[in-house]
Amino acid sequence: MLRLVAAAALAAGLWAVLGGGLGLLLGGGSAVACWVLTGRLEPAAVRRRRERIAADLPHVVDLLSACLAAGHSPATAVDEVRRAVDPPVREELDALHARLRLGVDPVGAWRDLSRHPQLGPLGRTVARAVESGASVSDAMLRLGEDLRARNRAEVEARARAVGVKAAVPLGVCLLPAFVLVGVVPLVAGSLSVLLPR
Repeated sequence: MLRLVAAAALAAGLWAVLGGGLGLLLGGGSAVACWVLTGRLEPAAVRRRRERIAADLPHVVDLLSACLAAGHSPATAVDEVRRAVDPPVREELDALHARLRLGVDPVGAWRDLSRHPQLGPLGRTVARAVESGASVSDAMLRLGEDLRARNRAEVEARARAVGVKAAVPLGVCLLPAFVLVGVVPLVAGSLSVLLPR
């Protein structure tokens, strides 16, 4: 509903400002563009869910690694971990556990999880380890280290970006003050000396 209101308001506003055929043409085109672009925006709840799953993934990997090191199978480890974590990760692990409990091929279940936008690294790692016969526990340890390193790098990149983003408002505030305090008195003093009275 909000998309419709925004598109209609944009069309009406352009038609009111420009008027005539040009206003109607640009208003209609802008309304269609507004409709399409706002339809592609990610809802806040979906974004929060995605960010929460991505933030919880290293913790989930560590818990899975601990369960696997204790001798559990990957399916049992998923069952234990899903009970220990909060939604929305729990919901994703519930779906995986249900598939494994129903007897779906474990490699296929983990491969399906590898297509998940956030849990994909977990699915790929376990599927690869199960398929090759390698130690799933060791693969989980390496994945946990990789995820923590990636999260640290992302946090550092966001922290560096804050400095760059803060420079623009600071410059907008300081530049007029510099001009008024430093440049204007210098120009006024120079003009008073150069101009005859």
